[in-house]
Amino acid sequence: MRTSQVVISFAVAAFVAGCSGGQADDAAAGESAPSSPSSPSPALPPEPRPENEAPCPYLDSERVAQVNGQRVGSVSTSSDDPPACFFLRPDGETQLTVRVYTGEPDVARGLVDAAAPVATSNPTSQPTGWEGGYESDDDGAVYAVAQDGDAVVITTNQPQSVKARTVATEVISALGF
Repeated sequence: MRTSQVVISFAVAAFVAGCSGGQADDAAAGESAPSSPSSPSPALPPEPRPENEAPCPYLDSERVAQVNGQRVGSVSTSSDDPPACFFLRPDGETQLTVRVYTGEPDVARGLVDAAAPVATSNPTSQPTGWEGGYESDDDGAVYAVAQDGDAVVITTNQPQSVKARTVATEVISALGF
């Protein structure tokens, strides 16, 4: 008796699916439903690397020490324009990095999503007009935002994302974005 109920249930389900004439037919037949075209992910520039021991042109090391809560031992910059800035502690460990991108809007959004993925990070819209995300863990925090073709990504060894947000806001202001 139980077996016949299962068979009847499957038969009724097949009949109902056949009568509906929708995408369930394609899925039941093993065909995939048509998907909307998606644009390919933009090619992102490589991660910046510290190349020159030099002051950051848009962020003072004293301000980094004040906001991040650690003395700055040295500062290095990348050869990008504008350069990425790497603030090191006196023991040589990186305490804070600033990555700035100016160019294509899709690339700017892609850099932000790579640093603070939409699927896992907390969304943010600070400063006004900028969109992105932030997240933190025991190793530190990241705050990444984009507006039009500009992106700013801050990483810190401190778990409080407010420190990274403060630096991002100051960098955006200093660069006149």
